[in-house]
Amino acid sequence: MTASITDYHSQYLAWDLTRRCSSDDAERLASVVAGAQVDLNPHQVEAALFAFRSPLSKGALLADEVGLGKTIEAGLVLSQKWAERKRRILVIVPSNLRKQWHQELSEKFFLPSCILESRSYSDAVKKGNFKPFAVHDSIAICSYQFARSKASDVSAVQWDLVVIDEAHRLRNVYKPSNVIANTLKGALANAPKLLLTATPLQNSLLELYGLVSFIDEHAFGDVKSFREQFANVSQERVFQQLKERLKPICHRTLRRQVTSYVSYTRRLPLVEEFSPEEGEDRLYHLVSEYLQRDNLQGLPASQRSLMTLVLRKLLASSTFAIAGALGTLSRRLRAKLAKEAPAGPLEEELDSDYEALDETAEEWDEDEAAEPQLSDVDRIALEQEIADLESFAKLATSIDHNAKGKALLKALRVAFDKAAELGGAQKAVIFTESRRTQDYLVRLLADSPYAKGLVLFNGSNNDEGSKAIYAAWSERHAGTDHVTGSRTADMRSALVDYFRDEGSILIATEAGAEGINLQFCSLVVNYDLPWNPQRIEQRIGRCHRYGQKHDVVVVNFLNRKNEADQRVYQLLSEKFQLFEGVFGASDEVLGAIESGVDFEKRIAAIYQQCRKSEDIKTAFDQLQLELNFEISEAMTRTRRQLLENFDEEVREKLRVQNDASKAYLNRFEHQLMDITRHELAGHAEFIDDSSFRLRSCPYGNGNGIAIGLYELPRRSGDALLYRTGHPLAQQVLDRAKARDLPVAEIVFDYAAYGGLISILESLGGKSGWLRLSLFTVESLDQAEDHLILAGVTDDGRALQEDQLRRFFSLPARSAILPACLPVNPTELDRQTDECKSAIQRTISERNARFFEIEADKLEGWADDLKLGLERAIKEFDRQIKDARRAATSAASLEDKLATQRKIRALESQRNEKRRTLFDAQDQVDQQREALIVAIEGKLAQHASARQLFTVRWSMTGSTQEARE
Repeated sequence: MTASITDYHSQYLAWDLTRRCSSDDAERLASVVAGAQVDLNPHQVEAALFAFRSPLSKGALLADEVGLGKTIEAGLVLSQKWAERKRRILVIVPSNLRKQWHQELSEKFFLPSCILESRSYSDAVKKGNFKPFAVHDSIAICSYQFARSKASDVSAVQWDLVVIDEAHRLRNVYKPSNVIANTLKGALANAPKLLLTATPLQNSLLELYGLVSFIDEHAFGDVKSFREQFANVSQERVFQQLKERLKPICHRTLRRQVTSYVSYTRRLPLVEEFSPEEGEDRLYHLVSEYLQRDNLQGLPASQRSLMTLVLRKLLASSTFAIAGALGTLSRRLRAKLAKEAPAGPLEEELDSDYEALDETAEEWDEDEAAEPQLSDVDRIALEQEIADLESFAKLATSIDHNAKGKALLKALRVAFDKAAELGGAQKAVIFTESRRTQDYLVRLLADSPYAKGLVLFNGSNNDEGSKAIYAAWSERHAGTDHVTGSRTADMRSALVDYFRDEGSILIATEAGAEGINLQFCSLVVNYDLPWNPQRIEQRIGRCHRYGQKHDVVVVNFLNRKNEADQRVYQLLSEKFQLFEGVFGASDEVLGAIESGVDFEKRIAAIYQQCRKSEDIKTAFDQLQLELNFEISEAMTRTRRQLLENFDEEVREKLRVQNDASKAYLNRFEHQLMDITRHELAGHAEFIDDSSFRLRSCPYGNGNGIAIGLYELPRRSGDALLYRTGHPLAQQVLDRAKARDLPVAEIVFDYAAYGGLISILESLGGKSGWLRLSLFTVESLDQAEDHLILAGVTDDGRALQEDQLRRFFSLPARSAILPACLPVNPTELDRQTDECKSAIQRTISERNARFFEIEADKLEGWADDLKLGLERAIKEFDRQIKDARRAATSAASLEDKLATQRKIRALESQRNEKRRTLFDAQDQVDQQREALIVAIEGKLAQHASARQLFTVRWSMTGSTQEARE
């Protein structure tokens, strides 16, 4: 609508846009979606609404299949919490996903966040902040390991929400031996939690019990009663009972259920084999044998396994990578021989090349071991070890070219042809695990047909090319919200933008495997192949993700002379399905392993322990058998039946959600632009219904409002995203809501609307009175706002709410009425009071449903515990029966007497248990009642009302004029 609106329109629309909605209202998320740089998908809206649909909920498990955007779902929930000013939020993720979450929250949801790790934590404490987790102005992000190490700090904060990604890591929390999961469960016991995992159930129903109990300890009784009740889910009654109890807490949508609005592309694998030259092969065997020695001075005893892994990965990467590492080891040993302190820990020195070391070290969690003192005998061995390392390094530096490098040039030619055949752009991302290998690849490709458009991406990007790209990007986006102020984040954005617009090949270390989106590229080259399948999935997922329009070609290299490398590739390809098939098929089995790091350790152990070809074969055959058990088809079927709803049911629900969400979003965006056009009249040039150019700011300077182009949603790279969270929109809305509006006459111009509104047709030429009130109801620890419109015609006819809302769709003009004009409020008061009562009834009915769900849950929990108590008595009966049978068959008198004494002791214990059973059951009932009473206390409603304005209305323009 381009016609004019009044201050009264503006105030009504501003309150409508910012009012607080109930927890189960899809309209609640309209402002969040409109203010985010994400596409609206109904399954994501549905999952976000499910997460805390009930105000009594202690959390939810979002288990949508991989590729459906669980991060987006969590982002919607986080944005809503942030908008409600519930900002004590913690996000716990695997360490290698911290930066990705930081980037996604910033770029897609404009939410500030900070990564808490050892360094930033210590810096905060040094600055006098002794509670670094209690941040007020940003979302805290940390790894599982860091949260565990700071459990006391975590538990000291009263969190509004805790989000846990890759939550299948917690599924064995029911086992006391799982220290991390149990520590986190204790630290987060009172926090509302949102768990994200595509694989909530792999090998045992107890894993599902573990995840659900992590969220809500009252969802089921103890693990023994769960095992006894649900051991046989093949029985339909048992199966349905379990499914019903999971329903309020678990949500899962499948890829096949959303294909009507999300299209998926395939992964197509290409394998390039190569044979190392004699020098490379000799170097590999020399270093490999060195790493298998029992007594090594070059590697710290406390990190022997981790450092061995790193050296093996560098050895497999390139001769240039291992040459640097060998030089580092020999220098450190010479310092040790001279009794000089090394420059720093070996970990720090290797980290400059192998960038994944810091995160890998955090997850490997090796036991500390004391470093041995150097004896005279050891000095001789140390000198020999130094000589060996220096000879290895000399051999490595004598090798100018690597066979795998030559294979890369051939593979790129084939892969680019394949990508072109599939319609993809001539762009490739090459991943390596080593900075030195990255430098080698730059030299290699600089002398090839692929020299133009090379882009580097690593942890520092201090090379001259990256600096130039960053400087040009910063200048181009100066004064826009593209610039975050963080050089690291902005450098990443600059490099990705350059690669998209001008580059042809991005050569990335592990730093590029997280936090960047490369949907415009459909060729992924694993120059080095990690052993951690989750890292590989993360790499490929940079390109093969939502928004990719072409099939993605995935290139891997295979050393013909290395049997272990070939078997590793076979497992990653065939068992984990990483390189081919539909989007993210690998995630069906990724959760089967305890974690990618555990699998990496199992592979590393084979390389370290096996010296002969037959040993390697036997070890990998055994590992494959173990994976066959872990990745169980039977458990996959159970999971599908237990956690998934019928396709037709889900599709229909999502269709309705899609229609409703689009309608809410469309109305939201139109209302925001209508208010903005009215409030910024004279200060902005409006280009169309979704964009404008701000020429001057009516709200003064220094408030974060930039002059320039604004779009909703953002379509061009140079525009600012206009959203309710933007400082300009906040000023616009606050100004509209704060006006003290006197009684006025508003003339609504039906004819100027230019369309047909059937419910207003009969009001042409009529007049009357209209009132807008704000009614707020607080209950169940949440507040919701309702706008009540009351209206009447001069002939006494009461108007319906739908009619009154459509009044504000019409252009109008207003004039303030004389203060002495009498206003008869009787009918308006009656309508308003009637609406208040109806709203409170609706809220009561809805809360009653929430209460019933919670009461049923507590009833089930109490029954579970009672079953456990009764089970203990049955166990005594069984033992007594066994003892009596043993007494009958006892050969000697002594044995018979001993057995009788045992029987009497068991009977005494059983009788005591019987006497305490009723007391224990009463205690359980009392606990349940106490919980229910606590909930009932939250049901009370606290309501308040406020009149916003009263106007005299009239409507001009006949229906005939409107049609003409």
